[in-house]
Amino acid sequence: MPVKIRLQRHGKKGKPFYWIVAADARAKRDGKYLEKLGTYNPNTNPATVNLDVDGAITWLENGAQPTDTARNLLSYKGVMMKKHLKVGVKKGALTEEQADEKFNSWLTEKEAKIAGKASGLQADADAVAAKALEAEKAVNEARIAANAPEVAEEPAAQGDNATGEEE
Repeated sequence: MPVKIRLQRHGKKGKPFYWIVAADARAKRDGKYLEKLGTYNPNTNPATVNLDVDGAITWLENGAQPTDTARNLLSYKGVMMKKHLKVGVKKGALTEEQADEKFNSWLTEKEAKIAGKASGLQADADAVAAKALEAEKAVNEARIAANAPEVAEEPAAQGDNATGEEE
């Protein structure tokens, strides 16, 4: 029985939400599956991926073939990297501690990159909101100035000394 790691679509029309599943290759896209490995929500920015890394590695080691999109998601979460390091440990190229250290350093870099993107998106959204607020204030001030009644200035009295100096 050939097993595929693929996406199973859920969610309503125009708002997709996917389960990452291990399924028989002959099963329907949204049909029977062997194990649910995680979820993928492309509606958020950056996209949200929740994944059971160890379960996915187990399926990959047992011969499951990921689809192209599933492979990209597995790489995004570090499953392919961890599998690669596990093979290196089996061959004797690395020790278990070295592999764990490499994976953890890669994971922290990846999380920092994702957090940087999220903060950059938030900063851009804040800048757009501030610019829109300034534009709205300018329009309001112009409207207030246009609707304000004109006040005629009274001429200054000739007898008063405006400078306050006495002669």
